[in-house]
Amino acid sequence: MVSNRCKMAVKDELRNLGLHFIVVDLGEVEIMENITMQQRVTLKANLLHSGLELMDDKRAMLIEKIKTVIIEMVHHSDEVIKVNFSNYLSEKMNHDYTYLSNLFSEVQGTTIEQFIISHKIERIKELIIYGEHNITEIAWKMGYSSVAHLSSQFKKVTGLSPSHFKQLKDKRRSPIEDI
Repeated sequence: MVSNRCKMAVKDELRNLGLHFIVVDLGEVEIMENITMQQRVTLKANLLHSGLELMDDKRAMLIEKIKTVIIEMVHHSDEVIKVNFSNYLSEKMNHDYTYLSNLFSEVQGTTIEQFIISHKIERIKELIIYGEHNITEIAWKMGYSSVAHLSSQFKKVTGLSPSHFKQLKDKRRSPIEDI
């Protein structure tokens, strides 16, 4: 689950099955009762119909948790990103970063770093479109060492400079789910 809409869909499916949830958060669900095999099969099918997947595989669940931590940090946190992300992720996940990185690359076909960059660029696009911050403020907010570093990375990913992107009339962004 990577958006509030996903969380709402999961809550609806749980209610439809008569299950009471304690927590429905990005990437995890905690329910009060034990779920029967039939409820699990029905939930899995209904979630799949909604474009969501019930994770049973420990590796897949770990990958989803990594994605959730990244998405939370980049898209849903108002705090300035100041930490070394590999240390932050290791602490959050209680695993060695090398293990997480290798697993992520093997399963996703991309590196954690590229995943983070893709999400940061989408967040930067959003901040540029909203127009509440200038590029210097955005660079600081997103944890870049300089505007030049942000601009270089932005251009490498989008093919446009941030200022050229701002001038575009057709400001299409990618949904989080598609990154």
